Amino acid sequence: MKLNDISVRKAKPEAKPRKLSDGGGLYVLIHPNGGKYWQLAYRFAGKQKTLALGTYPDVSLADARDRRDQARKQITNGIDPGALKQTEKRQAKISAANTFEAVAREWVENRANDWTEGHKALTLNSLEQDTFPALGHRPIAEITPAELLAAMRAIEKRGALEIASRVLQRSSAVFRFAIATDRCKTNPATELRGALKKPKRSHYTTIDKGEFPKLLRDIDGYQGGRLTTCALQLMALTFTRTSELVEAEWKEIDLERAEWLIPAERMKMGRPHLVPLSRQAVAVFKEVAKLTSERQHAFPNRNDPSKPASKAIILRALGRMGYTGKMTGHGFRSAASTMLNEHKTKWGIHRDVIELQLAHVEKNASRAAYNFAEYLEERRTMMQQWADYLDKQKAGAEVIPLHGAAA
Repeated sequence: MKLNDISVRKAKPEAKPRKLSDGGGLYVLIHPNGGKYWQLAYRFAGKQKTLALGTYPDVSLADARDRRDQARKQITNGIDPGALKQTEKRQAKISAANTFEAVAREWVENRANDWTEGHKALTLNSLEQDTFPALGHRPIAEITPAELLAAMRAIEKRGALEIASRVLQRSSAVFRFAIATDRCKTNPATELRGALKKPKRSHYTTIDKGEFPKLLRDIDGYQGGRLTTCALQLMALTFTRTSELVEAEWKEIDLERAEWLIPAERMKMGRPHLVPLSRQAVAVFKEVAKLTSERQHAFPNRNDPSKPASKAIILRALGRMGYTGKMTGHGFRSAASTMLNEHKTKWGIHRDVIELQLAHVEKNASRAAYNFAEYLEERRTMMQQWADYLDKQKAGAEVIPLHGAAA
C-alpha cells in the first residue's frame, strides 16, 4: 500500500525504528526520537544497498518519489547512485577547499622565491582588494568567464582601467596554476581577451628615448640661470609633475633623510606623495640650497621671491635648447615610465612600484588606506637605479658613482 502525506505526517515513533514502505524500494524510516528519514533500498552488482534521500518534512513525499525515480534510472544505466552521491560529496569538499582565494594565496607563496617581498605584497594586495571580495569564496573550478568579467567591470567603473587589465593578468596566472595543480580544467580569463576597456592614453610631447642622452647633456650645459638648470636636472631625476617641483618648499625637503614629502594639497590625487631622493638628486638640491635656502620656496619667483617660480620656466628652457614641440615637462614623466618599465625585470622592479612613484594611485575606496610611504625601500632602490642609469646615459658608458657624490 502506497503512502500519502497524511499518513507520513501522522506516523508516530515507537520504541524501535520502523519502516513505512511506499513501493519501488522507497520507505520512510521513523526513529524512536521522532525523526523521519527517506531511504531507498536497491541492489547493485549483486549487493543490497541503501541510499539516503533526505528527511521529512524537508523532503516531501513527492520529492522523495522523484529522487527514487532518478536513482532507479541511474541503476538502469549502470550507475550506482550511492557511489555517485559519495563522489559528489567528496568533490564538493574539494571544491570548498579549493576556492579562488585559497588557490591564489598558494600561487603567491609558490612564486615567493622569484619575487621581492615588495612585489609579493603588491600582488597579493591587488588580489585582496579587487578579486577576493567577488570571487574569493567561489570554488575555482566553477568560476565562469561571465563572473570574472563582472569582477573586472567593477574595477573599470572606478575608472581604474589599467588596474583592471593588470588584475585580469594576475587572475589568469592563478587559473593557470590551478590547471597545473589539477584544481580546475579551464582558464576563464582567456575568454576575456578584448573584453576590457582600453585606457585612453594622454599623449604628452616627449622625445624618443634615443634622444634622451643628448637632452641630459644639453641640460647640464644649459646657458640660462643656474636654478633653471637644477630644476631641469631634478625633473629628470625625480620625474614629478612640473608644478610639484617648481612650487616645492624647503620645509618639504629633508636632505639628511634624502626624502621629499609633497603635501596632499599640492598633489593631483589629493594625497601626500613621498619622493625618495637619489644621491644625485640630493646633490642638486644642495646646490639649490646654496642659492635659495633662506627663501620659502626652493625655486622662488624672480619678480616676487615670496612666490614660487612659474611652471613655464621648464617649457621655456626646453625651447631655448631647441626642444620646442619635441619635449615638455610632462615628457620627463613619460620617458621615466617607459624606460623604468623596460628595465623592471632586469632591475627587479615591480610595475606597481613604478606606478606608486609616479603617483598614479587611483582615488577610490579600495585605496582609502593608501600610505604615502608605501613600499618605500623598493622605491628608494629604484630611484637610485634610475639616477645611476641617467648618469650612464649622459656619459654614453658605464659610470661608477663616486662615494660621497651628494656632499
